[in-house]
Amino acid sequence: MENLDAVDHVGPDSIVQLGLAFWGSKTLLSAVELGLFTDLAESGPSELDAISTRLGLHPRSARDFLDALVALKMLNRRAGRYANTAAGARFLDRRKPTYVGGMLEMANARLYPFWGSLTTALRTGEPQNEAKQGHDLFAELYAQPDRLAGFLKAMTGISLQSAEAIATKFPWRDYRTFADVGAAQGALCVKVASAHPHLRGMGFDLPPVRPHFDAYVAASGMSDRLAFKGGDFFADPLPDADVLVMGHVLHDWDLGGKRVLIDKAYQALRPGGVLLVYEALIDDERQENALGLLMSLNMLIETPGGFDYTGADCMTWMRQAGFRKTRTEHLAGADSMVIGIR
Repeated sequence: MENLDAVDHVGPDSIVQLGLAFWGSKTLLSAVELGLFTDLAESGPSELDAISTRLGLHPRSARDFLDALVALKMLNRRAGRYANTAAGARFLDRRKPTYVGGMLEMANARLYPFWGSLTTALRTGEPQNEAKQGHDLFAELYAQPDRLAGFLKAMTGISLQSAEAIATKFPWRDYRTFADVGAAQGALCVKVASAHPHLRGMGFDLPPVRPHFDAYVAASGMSDRLAFKGGDFFADPLPDADVLVMGHVLHDWDLGGKRVLIDKAYQALRPGGVLLVYEALIDDERQENALGLLMSLNMLIETPGGFDYTGADCMTWMRQAGFRKTRTEHLAGADSMVIGIR
């Protein structure tokens, strides 16, 4: 029997806040699009009128916009002047290597409108992005330089924390070479090579990525130890290295595609070699890592068959491919890694 007294003490606030969470999300995404955090990093604490002038904000909404960001803990305000929070200064200033806004820029430009069709995707099982006009997601991204640059920046933003954790937590002292399969700009390669001077690394990705990888690596001063190899990881052999890394790659593909890539990694590695996979792995009970589960819904929106998975799932696929030892380890935030030893 329902306890009516208990029901009386239950409020709808959390439900309403979740249902309207896109209001706060879009406010942050617009602030990133406008370059607000970079502007404040350059100009320092500023009054409303000065910010409005610099960013071209209309007076009707500017104060509410900035104060909403204060309430969302994205800005500080003291004595009428707005300033970045410590997190905003570190992660949302486009001039800094710690910038994660690339992912938010892509979310604003692409994912936000596509997610408006989630209900349709749930009913049809079909992507709701460029595929609705008969276009392939990756063909579209890689064919347009501006969109490719934005996509690669987004991959850097989403990978930076995990790359730092991988550089620290994995026993790199036991290996000499590594290759990042689907390297994008090369953020993981740079983090790992910077932390371990004895290593030499390679970024493996489609040929149009080369200038972006080379520029990012050159800016880090790592060009003498990090190289790029162009190729298609389905059509071409994977690089020869002691450790192969696949970060935010497997979830793009259906189960058959995942198995092909894991099997190709097994075939490319020598005995004792390692495949390191990292994603926003869904927890094995499928009830805690909301970001991993939402990322899987994003794969529904973005791909014909992609989905996210648990660490247990990935270890099973690795063992079926022949890897003799597997384990999982948390990295940072929602991301964890699965390690398979050949």
